[in-house]
Amino acid sequence: MKGLSWIKRRKSKKIWVGNVPIGGDAPIAVQSMTNTDTCDVKATLGQIKSLEDAGADVVRVSVPTMDAAEAFKLIKAQANIPLIADIHFDYRIALKVAEYGVDCLRINPGNIGNEERVKAVIDCAKDKNIPIRIGVNAGSLEKDLQVKYGEPTPEALVESAMRHIDILERHNFENYKISLKASDVFMTVSAYRILASQIEQPLHLGITEAGGLRSGSVKSSVGLGLLLSEGIGDTIRVSLAADPVEEIKVGFDILKSLGLRQRGINFIACPSCSRQQFDVIKTVNELESRLEDVRESMDVAIIGCVVNGPGEAKEADIGLTGGSGQSLLYKEGDKDHKISNEQLVDELEKEIRQKIAARESAIQDKTRHQEVIKVG
Repeated sequence: MKGLSWIKRRKSKKIWVGNVPIGGDAPIAVQSMTNTDTCDVKATLGQIKSLEDAGADVVRVSVPTMDAAEAFKLIKAQANIPLIADIHFDYRIALKVAEYGVDCLRINPGNIGNEERVKAVIDCAKDKNIPIRIGVNAGSLEKDLQVKYGEPTPEALVESAMRHIDILERHNFENYKISLKASDVFMTVSAYRILASQIEQPLHLGITEAGGLRSGSVKSSVGLGLLLSEGIGDTIRVSLAADPVEEIKVGFDILKSLGLRQRGINFIACPSCSRQQFDVIKTVNELESRLEDVRESMDVAIIGCVVNGPGEAKEADIGLTGGSGQSLLYKEGDKDHKISNEQLVDELEKEIRQKIAARESAIQDKTRHQEVIKVG
C-alpha cells in the first residue's frame, strides 16, 4: 500500500496510554467511546470487545457516578485494551478509577473543584503514571469566555485549553494530551492550528457531534483530513451518531487514505458506468462485508471494464479488470487467469485470503529462521 511520504508529522512529546504510545513517532491511534450504561458491565465489555476487534487502539468509557466507578473496576479487570475514563465535576471519581487501574483520565482541571482537589488528582496521576487528557468543547466553554468572545471561536477554545494547561504545568505535570472540539469544521481546524504552534503535547483530534453515519463521516473526513495532511494530530476519534464500531472503521479509512496507517483491504474501485461488465457496486460491497475481519494491509483493484482496469490492476496486490462473461485477474501486476463473472465474489475472497495466508506463512518462516540462527 502506497503512503504519502510528503506528510511530515508535527513534532510532539510521546506519552503512553497503557501500552499504546501517543505522539512522537508513534502511529496515529484510533479510538472510540462506549455508549452503553457503564453500570451494565456485560454490555459495556461486549462493546469494548467489538471495538477492539474493529481495530481500536484505546476506548473511552464515561464514569459519571461512584456506582459507575465500581462497575469500571470490573470492566477494567476484564478488558484487553487500554481504557480512558471520562470524568466531569467530581474529583473523587477520578481518584477512584485511578485506584482501579485506569490508563488515562479525561478531565478538565477547571471543572473538578478548587485547587486542592485538582492537586489531589494531579498528584495521584503522577504517582500512578496516568496521563490526563484535557478536553475542550465549544459547547461547554467557561462563562467568562462566552461573555468575552460572544460566541465560540477558535481563539476562545485555545484560551480555555491554555487555562487548563497552566493548571497542570503549575503542578509540574507534563503527562497530558489535549483536544479542542467543535461541531464546526473550520472552527475546529483553526483552533488546532493555533494550539499546535504553541505547545508540544500530543493532540487528540475530533469534530464533535459531527452527525449521523454519512454526514458525520464526511464532516470528520474533511476536518481531520485537513489537519492530518498538515502533520497535526496524534490520536483521533470520529464522533458519529451511530454504532461506535463505525467510528473505528471510518477513522482507519481516513488514515489509510492519507497513507498514515495501513490496516485492512484498500479497495480501489470504479464508480461504475454503462461500460461495466459486472455489477461493481454489489461486488465491492459484498467483499467489504466478507473481509471486515482482515487486518493485514492489501491493495485490491476492482474495475468494471478495460479502460482503466489494466492500469489500476497492475499497481495493486490483486486486481480485476471486467470482461464480457469473464474478468481478468491480476496478481502483483501480472495477468494470472480469468474468472467467471458469476463467481467473482467467491473467487476474489479466496484469492485474497490465500495471499494473506501466504504472507503470514512467509513471516513465520522468517521468524523461525532467525531463531535458528540465534540458537546456532
